[in-house]
Amino acid sequence: MKDFREYQAVQQAAKQTLSDIAGFISPSATEESIAAFAQERLAELGFPETWYHACPAFVLLGSRSCLSISGRDYIPATEPVGETNLITVDLSPCRSSIWGDCALSFVVEDGVVVVAPVGLEFQRGLKLEEKLHLQLRRFVTPDTTFSDLFEFANDLITSEGYENLDFLGNVGHSIAKDLSRREFAESGNDCSLGSVNCFTFEPHIREQGGRWGFKHENIYYFDEHGEAIEL
Repeated sequence: MKDFREYQAVQQAAKQTLSDIAGFISPSATEESIAAFAQERLAELGFPETWYHACPAFVLLGSRSCLSISGRDYIPATEPVGETNLITVDLSPCRSSIWGDCALSFVVEDGVVVVAPVGLEFQRGLKLEEKLHLQLRRFVTPDTTFSDLFEFANDLITSEGYENLDFLGNVGHSIAKDLSRREFAESGNDCSLGSVNCFTFEPHIREQGGRWGFKHENIYYFDEHGEAIEL
């Protein structure tokens, strides 16, 4: 993969920042304070720039966890986390034209981030995100098209009793050099996954009739054996 080390460096900074955010979240934290912390931490790690509409940290929590909007329209809210919540943080750092893209949903119970939640809706949502990424790696090959990925993911989401919340209906995109040149995992896109350096998988899902919107995003590329590898 071209520029592998450069992409890996920026993506690792995003993952490190997400790890650090887990310790920052408290009942009094807000989208605004979490986004500010993430931006500051990314800058400390050497990545003060973003490729996504001047929005390095896209944070949605509580009543907004099911919201899906473009970063160009995003304004962080001041709703506090409280004792029970779901917080999704989507980071898009870059260095020049080298992009990172990583998102994770954090469950808060009794005022702290928990890895193994008690709430059943929380458990089911996290488990399905994990399953989606596992099944992705088993399903895709370099010849799989973005449309194939769209159909595969949405069929699985629906079969599990969930809905796709993405405002464009897609489940990922290529990592490109500028916003206008991305290939999206959407119906009818016959571009193959293997024709791009790497691509994201980022299903944003809600259980039918549920309260919370879950998201988990990684970047993948194909190794010399045609296996999908997480960046």
